Amino acid sequence: MEVRFRIFRFDPESDKEAYFRTYTVAAIPEERILDCLNRIKWEQDGTLGYRMSCAHGVCGSDGMRINGVCALACQKLVKDYTVSEEITLEPLPFFEVRKDLIVDMDRFLARIDSMRPYLVQDKDPPEKEWLQSPEDHKKVEEVIRCILCACCTGACPVMRDNPNYVGPAALVWAYRYLYDTRDGRFTSRLDKLNEPNSVWPCVNQFECTRVCPKNIPITKSINFMKQEIKKQLPGKGK
Repeated sequence: MEVRFRIFRFDPESDKEAYFRTYTVAAIPEERILDCLNRIKWEQDGTLGYRMSCAHGVCGSDGMRINGVCALACQKLVKDYTVSEEITLEPLPFFEVRKDLIVDMDRFLARIDSMRPYLVQDKDPPEKEWLQSPEDHKKVEEVIRCILCACCTGACPVMRDNPNYVGPAALVWAYRYLYDTRDGRFTSRLDKLNEPNSVWPCVNQFECTRVCPKNIPITKSINFMKQEIKKQLPGKGK
């Protein structure tokens, strides 16, 4: 079957404004969108820019907007979109475009870093390692699946109105270390989450949860942290 792709194109070094270019490729229903992108680049237009690495939904490199919904190109199949006359590919929203489907991830990663995504412990380390029970690990086992694809942040409606919002991905990482029993900064992490642009801008539209390729309950996790703030920091919650 022939599949038509309408792809966002923009090179800030040579283009005054963005435009769309249409490509037609032969594909079978079970092929991935990424397979088609590769065929376009290798056989039709070597100037097309996009990210990819593992191509198996592990690295999170190929996040983009496919027919208006943020997703990984390596996880979506042609047959998922055959009801459309064409498949439109765009860069993730709210990100600066570096080239075509490639976006600048620096600010996104800086927001992750602002949540101190590493264990902090004031106690002297044990002789071997910090131990964690299976029960304690279960508290964070869903959020540690995050692969930093940024689909959740691109899908979040709050980002449109509040560009200073830290975003759902950063809050997933905040949750992971807030409830990791090997960490020793529970209260200071909770104070950080109580800042105006942390958990409180979330308005429960669940778009982040819907698009997460790892099925992380993002909105639920954010709400849980809101409840924790109200419980542990009386008078400080929204």
